[in-house]
Amino acid sequence: MHESSELVGLREGRRCVGPLVIVTSPRQHGLAVGALILGGIAIGVTEFVTMGLLPEVARDFTVSIPQAGHAISLYAAGVVIGAPVLAALGAQLPRKGLLMALAAVIVAGNALTALAPSFDVLLASRFLSGMPHGAFFGVASLVAVDLAEPGRAGRAVGRVMLGIPIANLGGVPLATWMGQHLGWRSAYWSVVAVALLTLVLVAWFVPRSERDLEGTVRRELKEFARFQVLLTLLVGAVGFGGMFAMLSYIAPVVTDVTGLASSAVPTFLLAFGLGGFVGTWVAGRVVDWSVLRAIAIGCVGMAITLTTFALTAQWAVPAWLGVFLTAGLGSFLVIGLQLRLMQVAGAAQTLGAAGNHAALNTANALGAWLGGVVIDRGYGLLAPSWVGVGLCILGAGILGLSLLFHKREQVLADVTS
Repeated sequence: MHESSELVGLREGRRCVGPLVIVTSPRQHGLAVGALILGGIAIGVTEFVTMGLLPEVARDFTVSIPQAGHAISLYAAGVVIGAPVLAALGAQLPRKGLLMALAAVIVAGNALTALAPSFDVLLASRFLSGMPHGAFFGVASLVAVDLAEPGRAGRAVGRVMLGIPIANLGGVPLATWMGQHLGWRSAYWSVVAVALLTLVLVAWFVPRSERDLEGTVRRELKEFARFQVLLTLLVGAVGFGGMFAMLSYIAPVVTDVTGLASSAVPTFLLAFGLGGFVGTWVAGRVVDWSVLRAIAIGCVGMAITLTTFALTAQWAVPAWLGVFLTAGLGSFLVIGLQLRLMQVAGAAQTLGAAGNHAALNTANALGAWLGGVVIDRGYGLLAPSWVGVGLCILGAGILGLSLLFHKREQVLADVTS
């Protein structure tokens, strides 16, 4: 498969920013990518395991479950704030050194969670744990593209992003089981162990890179303020919210609409994990064909699957497939937007790559909030899915606007040249 002109431009533009000294050993290459995936698994576990341990956390600190849920919200806030802040501050650092520093923050944040003597310390630790999330995935994506062969940039980013679905399929259930049987703090100690291993493997196997001496915070922010960057972030913050509008309320839909027992809910979460895993693998290859088409497929495809879910959720098999397909198509957005931001961010490569995850976590909050609003107003448990359809269509519209300006910029560039 030929590398799209979008990705060719990405690779050419990025090598002048902070090139890696590329390794030639296939074994070292595989271990370097494995280290990046492992870091993604640690992030995925710490992001989602709190959801399954809220009763234990609430009981330990004598707070209500809704109060304990603030730990989830503060993690998301840490992602949204930490992604641009840490990426901008680390712009001059070699990418290998920045990855190691971010892994160290993951270790520190989760160790503080496991040791938290009070609920306030727990909340602060969850915010700290979320801060390296976006920056780590952003820098890891940049490293993965530099390591990739021509024509495989999308697949390289897709491999890095496999950390989240792998965590959802195996790491989160295992850590949740540990937390329920060995004490909730053990779950976070397991994240500490994985993050420490990530740090060691990055130190050993990720090739060194040069510092970008011109990478100041001012330059990063100036480049990041490009119109195309802002439009791309908006596509993610809005369009990806469609998936979370539905997924946030999947448990009551399964029990009250589909009519299954609560014990069936984990099978739908498994569908989400499997869909994300398969979708990430497929999306990497589609992105190598065309970044913009992959994003369009994600937005339009999720609108279709959410519509189908809303119309067929009373039947178990179609509902399960709806969750699976929605998660899979959501992966097209994750990887496509990641590459698109790396492409349009100019010299602000680290900030652009990290900003994707700030946008996606904003989408998480937006989708869940709007879904709750329509349920509270009495529109029923399937109303969030229809909200999701609207968000996906709106995201596709913003993408269309981005494409319009993209073509205009190309025309102007042709005229001036």
